[in-house]
Amino acid sequence: MASVRQVQVTFDCAEPERVARFWCEVLGYVVPPAPEGFATWDDFNRSLPPERQGAGFVCSDPTGAGPRLYFQRVPEGKVVKNRVHLDVRVGTGLVGAERLATLEAECTRLVALGAVRFQLLEADGEEESCIVMQDIEGNEFCLD
Repeated sequence: MASVRQVQVTFDCAEPERVARFWCEVLGYVVPPAPEGFATWDDFNRSLPPERQGAGFVCSDPTGAGPRLYFQRVPEGKVVKNRVHLDVRVGTGLVGAERLATLEAECTRLVALGAVRFQLLEADGEEESCIVMQDIEGNEFCLD
């Protein structure tokens, strides 16, 4: 039996490049090089039929450790809570006030990028607390 070696997380969105670039900033991801034969992604995009231009965009972990993220344009807007979301782990290994301060500092950075703070979920132990946020198109994610 073959084992899965790579995972891609796909987001439905209205503006794929805008959302992808937001997540690049959040996660330290990068936009991969344009396809062979094209100097830039804009050049590649212009080569597509008009209805496919801007329909998708990608970002990836420069270390290769994290999943590739793919953003695809869909006609409908977001209506309900995501059934799958990303957890952005910034407080790993920290406890107490230091962990909460780290979460708050990262929350402040992401709000400056256009994210929205939704709520602080406090668990029994501070090491399990997280901040629920929304990206620039309203997709939920957690800082933990």
